[in-house]
Amino acid sequence: MVLGKVKTLAVCFDYLNDNNVPVYSGGDSVSGRVIIEVAGEVRVKTLNITARGVAKVRWTESRNAGANTAYTQNYTEEVEYLNHSDTLIGEERDEDSPEEALTVLNTGLHEFAFSFLLPQMPLATSFEGKHGSVRYWVRAELYRPWLLPVRVKKEFTVFEHIDINTPLLLAPQAGTKDKTLCCWFCASGPISLSAKIERKGYTPGESLQIFAEVENCSSRVVVPKAALCQTQTYFAKGKARQLQQQVAALRGDTLSQGKSQSWDGKLLHIPPVSPSILDCPLIRVEYSLMVYVDIPGGLNLSLSLPLVIGTIPLHAFTSRTSSISSYCCTVSWPERPEAPPSYSDLAVTEEQRRGCLERCEGSEVNQEGQGTLQAYITEFRFQPPPLYSEVDPNPDEFCTCLSRCLST
Repeated sequence: MVLGKVKTLAVCFDYLNDNNVPVYSGGDSVSGRVIIEVAGEVRVKTLNITARGVAKVRWTESRNAGANTAYTQNYTEEVEYLNHSDTLIGEERDEDSPEEALTVLNTGLHEFAFSFLLPQMPLATSFEGKHGSVRYWVRAELYRPWLLPVRVKKEFTVFEHIDINTPLLLAPQAGTKDKTLCCWFCASGPISLSAKIERKGYTPGESLQIFAEVENCSSRVVVPKAALCQTQTYFAKGKARQLQQQVAALRGDTLSQGKSQSWDGKLLHIPPVSPSILDCPLIRVEYSLMVYVDIPGGLNLSLSLPLVIGTIPLHAFTSRTSSISSYCCTVSWPERPEAPPSYSDLAVTEEQRRGCLERCEGSEVNQEGQGTLQAYITEFRFQPPPLYSEVDPNPDEFCTCLSRCLST
């Protein structure tokens, strides 16, 4: 039999979103096909697939061991989230008859389906960073007699969903800071900064509404600014390595001495960034909104408001409720509510009650007795409400009724 040539070996997933990117979550079923195109007949021993998900970190640090001695310390850790294997072609056969273990693929295109379930547990969101990554992939390996195996790997994306429609992530975030600039023994006036955002949770593509007040009583010319910052923290062997980068920014107007500036919902767009990663033991991705005053020749006055970038956007009803709550927080309510009016202020005088009853008794009574009913309703309406008491005003009647019921 003449051996043919493998022209194509590919992995295709069945479930694709609008961007043609396979995206899954914990507990989802991942299915797809391994496609093999051959020219001529090909004898195959096995076709295997392996699905894996791994979080891995790695970085190096230089250490000094003496005056002229230095070495490099490696920090590496790995956590496995997924490990699944399956055989699509071939079975375990007797080694004495290897020919029986071969499968012949004729010229043309061949497809072999596969499927597996992701673990029912929180999975770390796919991530690519400078010192680590979280990756999920499917690898297909085609083994033929007397030839090197053909391999192909296809990655897929996993999101550990974060729903921002929770009370914790819908809570407003606010802060206030001030700073006094000093030059030798002379002190200028303070610079004050206060900032607020409507909630803590957002999704990529949204815009942050920033409410801020900046007052410059110093002798410097300052500039209010804001930035969305991402902080990546990597953990290995009891050590941590942190990396911070700015993913979005905006700038306010220049403030001279004695001037102030207000931001009434200044918008900062959130670009397509990785969601927050909060549960992975090796990699942590966090976000914060830095509202700060740029002070030339001095340390900036900065205010940090924590953020969580989620995957499930804000619901319309939740948005309206949040807006109402934000409005209610700004309304100045009275310190103590007014007491309800007393019954004596609402009581009807005896003359008013008798006059109303006389008018009802003098009215025409129909056959169904509507006049009498009207008089009863009117009499009941003008009766004062009964006094509340925890002591039974008629204990004897209750005891008599109770003994009569027990004797029956």
